[in-house]
Amino acid sequence: MEEEALIDNNFPLFSKKKKPSPKQAITNIPEETTQTPNIDHHIENQEQTTTPSSTTFAELGLSEWATKTCTELGMKKPTSVQYHCIPRILAGEDVLGLSQTGSGKTAAFALPILQKLAEEPYGVYALVVTPTRELAYQLAEQFRALGASLNLRCAVVVGGMDTITQLKALMVKPHVVISTPGRIKVLLEDNHDIPAIFSKTKFLVLDEADRVLDVDFEDELRVIFQCLPKQRQTLLFSATMTSNLKMLLEVSANKAFFYKAYEDLKFVESLKQQYLFVPKNVKEVYLLHVLSKMDDMNIRSVMIFTSRARTCHLLNLLLEELDQDAVELHSLLSLPSRLASLNRFKSRQVPCLIATDVANRGLDVPSVDLVINYDLPRDPTDYVHRVGRTARAGREGLALSFVTENDVELVHKIEAVLGKQMKQFECKEKDVLTDITKVFKARRIARMKMLDDGFEDMVKQRKKQNMRTLKDRKRKRNGQAKE
Repeated sequence: MEEEALIDNNFPLFSKKKKPSPKQAITNIPEETTQTPNIDHHIENQEQTTTPSSTTFAELGLSEWATKTCTELGMKKPTSVQYHCIPRILAGEDVLGLSQTGSGKTAAFALPILQKLAEEPYGVYALVVTPTRELAYQLAEQFRALGASLNLRCAVVVGGMDTITQLKALMVKPHVVISTPGRIKVLLEDNHDIPAIFSKTKFLVLDEADRVLDVDFEDELRVIFQCLPKQRQTLLFSATMTSNLKMLLEVSANKAFFYKAYEDLKFVESLKQQYLFVPKNVKEVYLLHVLSKMDDMNIRSVMIFTSRARTCHLLNLLLEELDQDAVELHSLLSLPSRLASLNRFKSRQVPCLIATDVANRGLDVPSVDLVINYDLPRDPTDYVHRVGRTARAGREGLALSFVTENDVELVHKIEAVLGKQMKQFECKEKDVLTDITKVFKARRIARMKMLDDGFEDMVKQRKKQNMRTLKDRKRKRNGQAKE
């Protein structure tokens, strides 16, 4: 269940508290903004995914250099989210945009930011906060492409990289800083010169805002917002509406423009969603069987989602032992390794990416034919984001979920969100189990390799680190409550 939150004075920060009544929520906004906003006045709910066929980027108010850049990048006409949000951002409004991955959300906020930057160039003009390292680098690539004619200076500030190098990059005041919450917090707190760099920032963007505004990032966001000017535009973009985002919209002092292009997965007609009932101790056997049928099903690329990094690494080693080409993507890999895995999959050097939920958000992978939920997610929202990797831009796609005897309740929750039942994937148990001996042998070898490569020790260290972090946050919250 999603944790409800109380809005803090430093909109849009959250505290891990019980959701207040609307009257209580409003009283936590600074005094000059305590008037209850007219929601109907500032919310524009566009339940459509098309734009007028004759619309051009120039008609949205973009400059000649920006429209020329769009043409050079093959962007023939605005997508729906771009059509509705770009003029609003250019007009100086705060925006909350909900739209599926692959719909052009990045250009929807990057183009107007770059146009404003061209009119008044200085750094740091915009801070973009995103939940994962991979997304940060992807956003940087898109900003650089869209801002090529401006000689844009763009810095990526994420964990897993050298902090000294990142400090130097910030000190030269790049135009756009793209960061994960944890690393920018560390740099702001440990270096007295860094907060001043953001004192004139014009734009704050929260990409995948539902994740960034989670209570797990509360401490990080508090530090970030304290160094930003109050007179700025705040842009929030996401593929999912949450109670935190709804509350922000309702009490927004700036009457934020709200654009919604779709309702979860109900719009994806080309996505087939199926399940396969699998005994827990032979999941790997069923996985190999499905992968062996890829050619028969005309599937060229597959993403396999697991709930833990340990399972992800084990499957990668197991498939390697079975001569199946695959790469892995999880939080225990170094950042260069994570980016290398993603690039090999995106360039189709390998047909299979095994990943935890670090890969379920925002990543621009043009074509994924099959998504396998090897482990079902606990939250139906994560299921929506996972299967959203396929059936993009009108293409056909298949989402296949492995369901064990312990997962039936999870399936019912997911089906309730989808508004329909999944169909059963046709599979003959007799054909599957012919490879059981080969797979079990590969599993034993994979487990021995995990011990030899020190992965189990890494897992234990990460658990200890997470426990310390949770205790520190609990102590801090208890201290704030007493104050």
